[in-house]
Amino acid sequence: MATIAGPLQWFGHTALSSGFRATGFLTIAGVPAHALVVAVVAVLLPLAALCSIVMAVHAGFRRRFGSATLVLAAVAVAAVPLAQYTGKQLLARLASTDPLVARHVELGDELLPYALGFGVGVVVLLVAGKLADRERAASKDATAKEADGAASGKTWQRISTLVSVLVLAMATLTTVQVVRVGLDGAQAVWSEKTG
Repeated sequence: MATIAGPLQWFGHTALSSGFRATGFLTIAGVPAHALVVAVVAVLLPLAALCSIVMAVHAGFRRRFGSATLVLAAVAVAAVPLAQYTGKQLLARLASTDPLVARHVELGDELLPYALGFGVGVVVLLVAGKLADRERAASKDATAKEADGAASGKTWQRISTLVSVLVLAMATLTTVQVVRVGLDGAQAVWSEKTG
């Protein structure tokens, strides 16, 4: 039992709780939390975007991995405000006036609306896709349709196609914004190291 308590006590001493209580500055194992939370955003948000693009163009992938993609997108989107919060803490701690850091903060603040729009798009795509699947199954089962009945029978299929296009756009925009934020952050850190 002592062997487990040692690492846990060490982790508890240097991780979230003690770092935050002692200084009001969030750290994980002694590292500013922003660096680690940003890694979560930088990896999971583009990965969720990639999965949603595949989901938008391949209904079989949506049926099989739609729930996993939704969970991945939710975690990635939820990490964005945490990255913003920890970034503002780090900025206050460093008291930097570097214009590259200011640009990084500005771009980081712009990421949340993109991420939220993307997350909502994934939810709507899953719902519209499921309803379009039901519509397709019902149309296969029907033997005879009237002309106006056939037109209304493809409503969810059309909505699903439209939402797929919107998700493709939101996934692309969100990924581009993540890259822009990351590049500016890396340039700011690099300029401080070399300047």
